[in-house]
Amino acid sequence: MALLLEDFSEVVGKIKKEISKVIVGYDEIIDFTIVALLSGGHVLLEGVPGIGKTLLVKTLSEILDLKFSRIQFTPDLMPADITGTNIIIEDENGRKFFKFQEGPIFANIILADEINRATPKTQSALLEAMQEGSVTSGGNIFQLPKPFFVMATQNPIEMEGTYPLPEAQLDRFFFKLILTPPNEEELLEIIDRTTDLEMPKVDKVADGKSIETLKQMVRSVPISKVVKEYAVRIVLATHPESSYAPEKVKKYVKYGASPRGAQALILGAKAFSLFENRPNVSFKDIRKVALPALRHRILLSFEGEAEGISTDEIIKDILDKVPEK
Repeated sequence: MALLLEDFSEVVGKIKKEISKVIVGYDEIIDFTIVALLSGGHVLLEGVPGIGKTLLVKTLSEILDLKFSRIQFTPDLMPADITGTNIIIEDENGRKFFKFQEGPIFANIILADEINRATPKTQSALLEAMQEGSVTSGGNIFQLPKPFFVMATQNPIEMEGTYPLPEAQLDRFFFKLILTPPNEEELLEIIDRTTDLEMPKVDKVADGKSIETLKQMVRSVPISKVVKEYAVRIVLATHPESSYAPEKVKKYVKYGASPRGAQALILGAKAFSLFENRPNVSFKDIRKVALPALRHRILLSFEGEAEGISTDEIIKDILDKVPEK
């Protein structure tokens, strides 16, 4: 197991090193993105335009030598524009038949840009593919390539003319990550890197097969019963009717996290334990992934919305109040 741990850390270290050649700062965002990828999940990235969301995903695909596809979501985008459609083909004998033309979703790494600008029907087409790992067309099922990783973005500022994702669809995302604008030092570094004659270049350090192997390693990490029970108590504490719920939850939360939240806590914690070369999951790993794993799975009540309470505040309060043992 020690050699496997070293291999895991070495590959992840190389991936992070190559990303840092292009992306300035956002170390935690990069870590969580890699964790989601190696846990078999998808990421919802929220941030204002122009802070490197597209560049992060594209750079990751180059480093891993994977097929990258960007889908710009707009109100007139149709489900078939994403998944593909049957087209009529004529053979050399003049006979016509239907052939499935794959859409842009048939790639390894997908950037779903401004997902909240498309209609619910189009959003659900993407989310179905995320959940099932396949596309159905004309009664036939077409498997998506592996690994398959979606990073969807949404702009928190311009909400006019958008279709916010329903809670049930938000729940399909492994993590929700918040990108903040760079500080003065980071902005100076960005300018230096992007206004020279040559743009930074990255090396390929892994491939799809090695990523699938690392995903299996993540799932094989052991977790003790007490740590698992701690994760369960945290998820139960997000429900206002639970005996574990602190006062803030009872006052400001309408609905808590689903079982998918518990799955994200456990798998994310397993990946972070391997990041730090540890062969098992600790309480610290659970706490580390709690915010991105649960912030989009908690629905605030009217009182919470009215008083401007954030789900991050709720989760931090839960982490303070729920005991480890």
